[in-house]
Amino acid sequence: MAIVEREDSRVHQEAVRLNKYLAIAGVGSRRKNDELILSGAVKVNGKVVQELGVKIRPTKDRVTVNGQLVEVRHKSYYILFNKPKDCITTVSDEKGRTTVMDYVRLKERIYPVGRLDRNTTGVLLLTNDGELANALMHPKGEIERVYRVRLERGIVAEDVKRLKKGIRLEDGIAKPDTLGILPGTRRTELVLSILEGRKREVRRMFEALEYDVKGLERLAFAGLTTRGLARGTWRFLTHVEVEHLRRQAGLMN
Repeated sequence: MAIVEREDSRVHQEAVRLNKYLAIAGVGSRRKNDELILSGAVKVNGKVVQELGVKIRPTKDRVTVNGQLVEVRHKSYYILFNKPKDCITTVSDEKGRTTVMDYVRLKERIYPVGRLDRNTTGVLLLTNDGELANALMHPKGEIERVYRVRLERGIVAEDVKRLKKGIRLEDGIAKPDTLGILPGTRRTELVLSILEGRKREVRRMFEALEYDVKGLERLAFAGLTTRGLARGTWRFLTHVEVEHLRRQAGLMN
């Protein structure tokens, strides 16, 4: 049975560390929140707090960051979306292009976990659990992302070796964690996995080798797939799946 919503008991604790509260609210990672606190951007009940380790009472204290009130929603939503082509991975688009929120319609505000290119399809998570989203996207988490790539021509053996060794991109070396060629595709289709989510990383690896990517689908994210979910449709995650994500993100205490 799919879970529509779940109570986030973490916000009802008697006292919680300020950086964790900000993380749960989606402000940023705990480390980033520590930087905000030290910079003087965070106030509790109107007073600047620059001491790390301070605890607050979520139901009683008023927290602001750069003058903006920070509130933790009492219910967390976790959604798995099978993203179609020609769809922007953002909440809104000033150019009027189709976004993921045109497909996933909820009264509650939720946000994509990371991004997929406009014409990349497949697994996309959405949630209002900021702490989980930040942890899943942090490079140190090494969350596995599995992709199916379709090229305009067959990849040669030498370029497969180059991929496995690593491709130098403008933001550093990129290489797949695993890589395989799908049989019966004349070497035009591959399945690979990566452990970080740099912008357009998979496409850029193949572009660096002068291959045109004709199709790109994310088959899995953190072990979750779109099996049984038609393109352009979505479902709520189960409690078991949410706990699995929290373990993957290192948030299970």
